[in-house]
Amino acid sequence: MSFMFNPHPFDDPNVVNRPELPAGIADEIVPGTKETAGYLAGMLVEKVRRESRKNGFVLAMDGYIGAQWQQVVNLITQELKNKALHVVCFDFSQSFKTSGELDVMFAGNLDVDKGKDPVSLFGKLFKGNYEDLFDKQKADALRENIVQSVEKEGVVVIVYGNGCASSSFRALYDCVVYFDVTPKRVILRARNGCFANLGDRTARPLKEMLRRCYYIDFEVAGRLRGELLQQDAIDFYIAGDDPDRLILIPRTTFHVLTGTLATYPFRCKPVYLEGVWGGHYVIKQRGITGMRNCAWVFDLIPLEVSIVIQAGATLIEIPFFTFVQQQGEAIMGKECMEKFGGYFPIRFNYDDTFHSSGNMSIQVHSGHDYNVSNYNEHGRQDESYYVVATGHEAKTYIGFNEDADPEAFIAEARKSEKEHTAIDYRKYVNHIESRPGVQLMLPAGTIHASGRNQLILEIGSLTIGSYTYKMYDYLRADFDGKPRPIHTWHGNNVLRRERSTSWVNKNLIQAPRPVRKGDGWAEYIAGEHELLYFSLRRLEFEREMEDDTCGVFHVLSLVDGEKVLIQSTDHPERCYIQHYLDVVVVPASTGRYVIKNLGNQPVYMHKTLLKEGFAHDNG
Repeated sequence: MSFMFNPHPFDDPNVVNRPELPAGIADEIVPGTKETAGYLAGMLVEKVRRESRKNGFVLAMDGYIGAQWQQVVNLITQELKNKALHVVCFDFSQSFKTSGELDVMFAGNLDVDKGKDPVSLFGKLFKGNYEDLFDKQKADALRENIVQSVEKEGVVVIVYGNGCASSSFRALYDCVVYFDVTPKRVILRARNGCFANLGDRTARPLKEMLRRCYYIDFEVAGRLRGELLQQDAIDFYIAGDDPDRLILIPRTTFHVLTGTLATYPFRCKPVYLEGVWGGHYVIKQRGITGMRNCAWVFDLIPLEVSIVIQAGATLIEIPFFTFVQQQGEAIMGKECMEKFGGYFPIRFNYDDTFHSSGNMSIQVHSGHDYNVSNYNEHGRQDESYYVVATGHEAKTYIGFNEDADPEAFIAEARKSEKEHTAIDYRKYVNHIESRPGVQLMLPAGTIHASGRNQLILEIGSLTIGSYTYKMYDYLRADFDGKPRPIHTWHGNNVLRRERSTSWVNKNLIQAPRPVRKGDGWAEYIAGEHELLYFSLRRLEFEREMEDDTCGVFHVLSLVDGEKVLIQSTDHPERCYIQHYLDVVVVPASTGRYVIKNLGNQPVYMHKTLLKEGFAHDNG
């Protein structure tokens, strides 16, 4: 969910990871849709004819939501029929309950209550799996048809569709092919009417469809993908973003590809989004085309970004979460995997209001218990702001003024939500003058907003969705001309009234504290608080600086400087050249590494890592 309703289609060409792969690995990858179909068809012909099988061969084609396999099915079928083989195809979507039955089943997950949630944005994550969505009679009938079809010698049976590789069907297959799709591509396909929700024959209105995807479809698909990866049940992985240029990767090759990258510093491919308060700093820095403004830069929102890997002449783009599901322990460390259930636990994005039309909304986020009980979510939504760049009169809003009456503010916010009346928010909400290098912590319940004319590095906790309750949004309309939704019902429930100016200054804005220093370098704690399970640091150096992951991943953001080289000490070939504003992950498996300044000016690096003792944090 989050803000991915409308990602900008710009594909950043500068985010490519180039690990040194073992000799011959790149040659095992099959780029091209016709080539992929030809390879699979050739494999099927060989299996059927050379193994003297008494029964036929069953190929399953599963995939993430929005996967497009019909072209490959057609091409394989044509090729096999040219070879005089008999082919039987089954569309697995016939196994699902009807759309109406699923609507009844998910009513509790997708409740409609305009008083609490004016535009039906929120819901409850579905904790089941594909099997819960199947119609038992239909599924049993399909299973029987597959069994009967494969009893004929020389026949090829192809089963395709979301969920076909579920555990209750997997034993029927001789080979499983998985079509993966990156999150941005899924949303763009949804916007273009390329698919419908599971069990639906036609697409719902877009926002309704995406809400259902977030709380139901993405959950079951991601859960199955993780299961298949962890059980090593995928024979061929297909990077499926471009239906005209699919990329097929055999099982062992995929292991080597992802396993090698998990030993390198790496960068994800950002997603860029417009917003009514969006600015222009990142557009200029990164040469983004076709955007009226850029409000959010998802540099590392774990379930919404992708990762690009170069193998020979082929660029392979896969979801970042697929990479985590496949190589999570090497990337994050064993304790982190266990604590956060296999999810990458910190998210990073830039909020750009530089030379914008206004502030972000006055807002608040919810904590662990609220998110779990109301949304079945994975955890709390804490945030932090690091001020990267500012223009004139830039401000950040955080906490209540010392003499403010929070109940009066809530009353005004409720009235504004219903009657569209203006609020003098400065009367209530505390602010600081922003300057580069200021770190602010925003634990759940803290009222806050980024003011206009600045670039903020936002770092937040695990929560996958966007539980942002806008308390006031300056009576603005969104790009669709409709007033932006306000969420005072939820906001009132989670707002911490006692967090006023004095509490904020004592707890949430801290003077940097030195951790270690050397000749021309230093590391400082920019912000730590008992309510946050991550530590916010700043590295400062002239030439180079050494560090050690000690079994826990680091995330480095170059907030001032031109470019640096991040390099493993023990394996110098494992390195990444990082440029201004890049967000780079140093995997837990790296151990000792060095950051070398490749520019002419001193380097200021923001570093985020899990706090010592994070595994025992209860939030």
